[in-house]
Amino acid sequence: MVIDEINRGNISKIFGELITLMEEDKREGAKYPVSVTLPYSAESFSVPSNVDVIGTMNTADRSLALVDTALRRRFEFVETMPKPSVLTGTVVTHNGVDINIEQLLIMLNKRIEALYDRDHTVGHAYFTRIKDLKDEDRFRELKTVFRNKIIPLLEEYFFEDWQKIRLVLGDNQKPKQEHQFVHEIGREEDLLALFGREHELDQYAIRSRYQLNAAALDEPDAYVGIYAAKPDVTAG
Repeated sequence: MVIDEINRGNISKIFGELITLMEEDKREGAKYPVSVTLPYSAESFSVPSNVDVIGTMNTADRSLALVDTALRRRFEFVETMPKPSVLTGTVVTHNGVDINIEQLLIMLNKRIEALYDRDHTVGHAYFTRIKDLKDEDRFRELKTVFRNKIIPLLEEYFFEDWQKIRLVLGDNQKPKQEHQFVHEIGREEDLLALFGREHELDQYAIRSRYQLNAAALDEPDAYVGIYAAKPDVTAG
């Protein structure tokens, strides 16, 4: 029996008397078997020894710390982190450019872990559907995942701190602006446009403005640039 997001529920309502009955030594045929009388049917009931109860929970929402003590005592906790290796060999090809999905996910998660924490790394499940699609349909799916899932997720993680979102997406390392998912609008130009030349304001007096570049979703190099950025090289 699988209970999704078990830590969000009311444990006493979910299990009732079963919270005790499902203990290994209190199941049917165990050392200390316990049974209860069901309130509606008045029948005697106990938990069979061959029933497995699996509860899933997400550590990213910080609610894991609030898990009921009774639940902690009766369950074993197994950490399941993203597995980029599931995507090994998954390549999206568009306009002659190959996008390695495994490397893309690895780099995204390394940056998220550095800027936030490991509990908020992106799961491989976001990209697994790509593996099952035909080659000609994969790029369209990748665009959908980024537009509707990855970028909104990063906005939520970083509370619209667009500078960090740019860092996660490698936009600061992409030499071509059309390959950047998020554009930073120059502050000095803002000052001139808003206040004229004699504004007497420091260029750091106002916050930078950012805007999403939807056109980058159609550029395969924008995705490659996440994990294989090619910054400008100048020769002296």
